[in-house]
Amino acid sequence: MRRVDRYIAALLATVALAALLPADGTPAEVVGVGTKLAVGLLFFLYGARLSPHAAFAGLRNWRLHLPILLFTFAVFPLCGVALGALPSAVLSEDLARGVLFLCVLPSTVQSAVAFTSMARGNVAAAICSSSFSSLLGVFLTPLLAALLLRGPGDGGQVPISTGQLVSIVVQLLVPFALGQAARPWLGGWVARHRALTTVCDRGSILLVVYAAFSEGVNAGIWHRVSPGRLLALLALCGLLLALVLTLTARLARWLGFSPEDRVTAVFCASTKSLASGLPIATVLFAAEDVGLLVLPLMLYHTLQLMTCATLARRRPAPAPDGPRPEPDAAPGAAAAGAPA
Repeated sequence: MRRVDRYIAALLATVALAALLPADGTPAEVVGVGTKLAVGLLFFLYGARLSPHAAFAGLRNWRLHLPILLFTFAVFPLCGVALGALPSAVLSEDLARGVLFLCVLPSTVQSAVAFTSMARGNVAAAICSSSFSSLLGVFLTPLLAALLLRGPGDGGQVPISTGQLVSIVVQLLVPFALGQAARPWLGGWVARHRALTTVCDRGSILLVVYAAFSEGVNAGIWHRVSPGRLLALLALCGLLLALVLTLTARLARWLGFSPEDRVTAVFCASTKSLASGLPIATVLFAAEDVGLLVLPLMLYHTLQLMTCATLARRRPAPAPDGPRPEPDAAPGAAAAGAPA
């Protein structure tokens, strides 16, 4: 999986660049504008890429998709709430909010489909389930974040103001709707230029990562997270991933799913979308808080790529006859194709 390795390396290099040369002042303003444009373009491409028929046709296999959606938008948030109850000496309040934000995100599409294909799972079902998860995530993630996340200065109020709701609509939903509207004209072009759209996906994500961590560095993020706490956070993310992988595998077997559907359930229910998570975070949270709040997502995302790639390689097989997945542009990025 050289592509996965290069993607992880690019993410780590971007974080390192932000740590050494964070954007500040006028450059930060330019990066901020570029980030908003990138977010809009990302969700526009999601809309142009996602076939409504493909997303909703999966409803016929409700026995497979319902457990996946329940894990994504119910079991994961409950795990986030449970982890948030840990002592502040283990998980600070900001990092606890970041873990909870990670837990309310939709699943990926591109990475989940790619891993399902590698492991000889039900590729068509993975496309339907993860796409539908990402479509729901555009609406459910901000709602769950509003209901569950509390900041030290929130006074018990949800962290979404009217202005933030407008930003969600303008930056996320409007571009997505425009992409859906333009799909009859652009859908074929997007399909024929997968390499170009993949570069756009990855470039958008890396730009958002740089902007988020630049803000975090300028706000003293690394002074707020000690090496010991960072290692503890990494361990918690690994524990969360292992727990969900184990539970989904056992539930899929208990429900009597075929081996192909069990593979689909495991990869679609355990992955979280970086591609949609970072843009949504920039809309929901103050710029200086984004870097710290997305740190759990960055760690979990890296772990899920390496772990799922290893699990998928345990069942090597020739490429399936079903739809060929795109390379993982942001685990998630296919989410609308993925929010990834």
